[in-house]
Amino acid sequence: MKNGKISVQIEDMFPLIKKSLYSDHDIFLREMVSNATDAMSKLKTIAMGSEDEASLKDFDEKNLKVEIKLDEEGGTLTISDSGIGMTEEEIEKYINQVAFSGAQEFLEKFKDAEGIIGHFGLGFYSAFLVSKKVEILTRSYKNGSKLVKWACDGTPDFTIEDVEDDSFRPYGTDIILYLDDESKEDFGKKNKIKQLLEKYCKFMPFPVVFGKKTKWDSSLGKQVDTEEDDIINHKDAIWTINPQDLKDEDYKDFYRYMYPGEDEPQFWIRLNVSEPFTLKGVLFFPKTKDKEFFVKRNKIQLYCNKVFVTDIMEGIVPDYMQLLFGVIDSPDIPLNVSRSYLQSDKDVKKISGYISKKVADKLKSLLKEDRKKYEELWDDLRTFINYGILTDDDFWNRIKDAYIFKDTEGKVFTYEEYKTLIAPEQTNKNGDVVILYTTDENEQFSAIESAKKKGYSVVVLDEKHLDIVVLQTLESKLEKTRFARVDSNVILKLIEKENDDEKVDEQTSEALRAAFGKVLNNPESGVYYNINVAHLGDEELPAVVSQNEWNRRMNDNKKYQSSMWFGMGENYNMTLNIDSKAVSKIAKEILKKIESDLPAIEGDIDEKQKALDKVNEELKDVKWEDRTEEQRKSLETAEKEVQDARKKKTELYESAAEGNAVIPQIIDIGLLGAGKLKGENLFKFLKRSVNFIK
Repeated sequence: MKNGKISVQIEDMFPLIKKSLYSDHDIFLREMVSNATDAMSKLKTIAMGSEDEASLKDFDEKNLKVEIKLDEEGGTLTISDSGIGMTEEEIEKYINQVAFSGAQEFLEKFKDAEGIIGHFGLGFYSAFLVSKKVEILTRSYKNGSKLVKWACDGTPDFTIEDVEDDSFRPYGTDIILYLDDESKEDFGKKNKIKQLLEKYCKFMPFPVVFGKKTKWDSSLGKQVDTEEDDIINHKDAIWTINPQDLKDEDYKDFYRYMYPGEDEPQFWIRLNVSEPFTLKGVLFFPKTKDKEFFVKRNKIQLYCNKVFVTDIMEGIVPDYMQLLFGVIDSPDIPLNVSRSYLQSDKDVKKISGYISKKVADKLKSLLKEDRKKYEELWDDLRTFINYGILTDDDFWNRIKDAYIFKDTEGKVFTYEEYKTLIAPEQTNKNGDVVILYTTDENEQFSAIESAKKKGYSVVVLDEKHLDIVVLQTLESKLEKTRFARVDSNVILKLIEKENDDEKVDEQTSEALRAAFGKVLNNPESGVYYNINVAHLGDEELPAVVSQNEWNRRMNDNKKYQSSMWFGMGENYNMTLNIDSKAVSKIAKEILKKIESDLPAIEGDIDEKQKALDKVNEELKDVKWEDRTEEQRKSLETAEKEVQDARKKKTELYESAAEGNAVIPQIIDIGLLGAGKLKGENLFKFLKRSVNFIK
């Protein structure tokens, strides 16, 4: 027996492995199985190559497998392979001298070989994450090699010796882990080991065997072992197969295997690049239902040569790409590092950019090659696309040619197509093309009809697909384009034209604002209506309720970004249509009733305003902090006298309109048209309407 110390270049290598190189103890099994498949990949390469070893004359690839055995009572876990094995000299080099890695030397010798994982060096020492002692039993494939046993208890001390065991195979390696007490509670259970194998090893290139398959024995009333090996990795890594050898059903079958219970994918994208990095994979676009898109994250799995690395892709791929499903496999991604390292790795960042471009190219090609299908899929794609535009500055430039709109007639357009269509009619006086949209064709029906009468087109957007949240970003990307909800203003104000604003007599406007404001604005309701009077045409409703586009967007954005947006409160506009006979009649009746009293009140207002103007003129050059108490009091008194005089005028209008049964009816017509009349108020409106027709 030979005793010695492991050659390390820094002190306390084992604590370093536990604390720094590996952020998750689970991966020890991944490393052990990876090393085993690595050893068999090397053996396969040698057997097929120029090296001639008598021990390989009966080589059969079918015999290559990794076998995992758990002794729950003894607390050991054994990982066996039928790979190249090691001589005592190779153990000294690749196990005892931690600073070296046998994979690099092997790759240089067989540089054309593919699929070799090559992480044996430090990867082997992950065994000590869960073990108080590790043994290696190994025999090299080389002629005349002896069976060698190596043992280490987690300190730099080790033993190595030749042993006799006629039952051991001609070549290969057993790694025996003596689980420590803490690890036995977790990794000493069969279910846990199977779970880890299924997580990390389901696409390994050689069979990974863990026990036997079971069947139900009705006579015993329990599951019993069969003679058939339970092979963990029974599914092919579809991303490594030539696309020409695959049918659509192969992709769907793989998707069902990876994501049981999910609806079939909409379509998929194959990834394949060799320069400046190596990457293969397949990404699936899932079917979506409302906001569940955001619930189903972390469905992309990252692999390194078919070895699972992680499915927590935050910081590794763009945030919006996490809404997709699938597999990304790259040998340029290191196995034995933490996720934070992956996030900063330059190759990972290159991969992220490539995937984003590949997805955008696929969407554009789908639109070009099968536009009908693309239009049908739009509702399932738009959340992903909008999220990408919101979170990735470069994504819009990649996807803009595939961004589409559907109008209320069911017709579909790209942005450029739609802009060309509507520009002649929907360009405002500032030269901006205004895209009108609706989020609810039933609730906003009257506004849509008004727009159609003007010859305007309206597109249909949906809040749950982030259509509204993305508008501000689109406006910043699209030249001379803005969006306005079709009910965000009266139709004449939505797309303002030159010389398009016919003024309403100020006295008429004041009278109507006062009369309707008295009935409409209840301080206890928490909702405020700003009342305007305008010429809307005799075919328009007598009152139109709208909410400013900017205010509406702030409130809509608050639903998705509550930490950033405060909202703008419940503020609306009600525009009274002076061209309506009912509104015009009310205005005339009010002015007729107060025609004898109004001149005196207006004279008083003029007098008080002149007094206020005089005080302001006297104080215009005196800063507020330099004014005397008498000066401040004088200004305050003058301002209050103007307010009181104007208040008397408002009260005069309100008094003249008091008891007018048509005013609440017109108000409710406006609210009803905007979908704001509900519950008790709707019931009262209906009762009044019945009384009107009696």
